[in-house]
This record gives sequence, structure tokens and C-alpha cells, in this order.
Amino acid sequence: MTSVFIGGSRAISKLNKVIREQLDHFIAKQCTILIGDANGADKAVQQHFAEKHYPNVIVFCMEHCRNNVGGWQTRTITAPPKAKGFEYYAAKDAAMAQEAKCGVMLWDGESRGTLNNVLNLLGHGKKVLVYLGSHKSFYRLSNEDDLDALFARCDQNTIQDLKRRLEPQLRFHQL
Repeated sequence: MTSVFIGGSRAISKLNKVIREQLDHFIAKQCTILIGDANGADKAVQQHFAEKHYPNVIVFCMEHCRNNVGGWQTRTITAPPKAKGFEYYAAKDAAMAQEAKCGVMLWDGESRGTLNNVLNLLGHGKKVLVYLGSHKSFYRLSNEDDLDALFARCDQNTIQDLKRRLEPQLRFHQL
């Protein structure tokens, strides 16, 4: 069974028809869904799978799960010592990126965490389907050129700020 890491920005908390259809595609293919426990996109995606009574979901959490709408199996991730904030939750996301065969990210064009997930997946040589909220469209990414094309669709000041803030975490791409 293919495992798919689905994540996204807190700002994308409502799933439109395009997103729901993509999620239903994973149900039809009987994929194992790896998802976090955050509010926003994670919780909205969890709600969709719960409404469909889809059992093949694993919720990744830190010390305790904030959201597990469907009562699915959980995987607890231990953060590196002294990790806080972004680095604390990035440990969970890194585990999902490593375990998944591919990823789907619902991105508002601003979330550092969601972009970090894209970079982690690409860094592991995995394909990523990115839903860019401002364009209400999905984009397939498999390499640096695809990522640069996605960045071209975003606010350039925001992208420059994200590049600066993510520089210490970069493994895949010299932004």
C-alpha cells in the first residue's frame, strides 16, 4: 500500500471540491494516509477521512495528540532535546516525510512549516503534490525546477523571507 504524507497550512482549514476529490482519489486507491495532529489543514483533512469512515490513517503526534478526529492509530514522535516551537513540531513532520512514498501539501504560500515539508519530501527524492491556495490549483513537484516554478506563482517578498527563515533547515535545495 502506498503511504501518503498529507499536511498543510493552518490557514487552509476548509476543503474545497478540488481538494476533497484528491483525498477521495487516495481512498479509492486504498492509500495509507500519514497526517499530523495540528489545527487547520491537518484537522480538516482528518475530518474528511472520518466522514468517509476511512480506516487507513495514521496520526503523527508529539507527546500527546491534539487532534485525532477518527480515533485512528497514532505514532508518537520524540523531539530532539531542547527543541521548541518550529523545531519541535518539525521532528514529527520529518518522520512523516521519511516514511511516506509521496506527499500532498495544502499551502497558503506563506507557511514555513508546510514549505519545510515540501523540502523534506523533495530532499528524500519523493514527489509532492502542492495545492496553492491563492491559485486554487494543484502543482506536481519532483525537482528544483518545479519548486522554482511554484515560487514564481507566489509573493516574492514572502518567498525571500521564507528562504531566509528556512536556511538552517535546508537539505534539498540551495534557495
